Amino acid sequence: MTAPEPDGFVWRTSSYCDKCEACVEVAPTSDAVLIRDSQHRIGPALSIPPTAWHAFLTTLTR
Repeated sequence: MTAPEPDGFVWRTSSYCDKCEACVEVAPTSDAVLIRDSQHRIGPALSIPPTAWHAFLTTLTR
């Protein structure tokens, strides 16, 4: 799912989070991947390099 926000980022949640309340959302930017808690959308977001995000996803899919 995608949700454009006033901050200008397009935040996505996993399709596995349809009825779940404990999810994270991610928003790719040109130089980072932002991660936030879906229950605290106005709270802080973690910013990580795209290479770290790719490595994380690759590890999950093994």
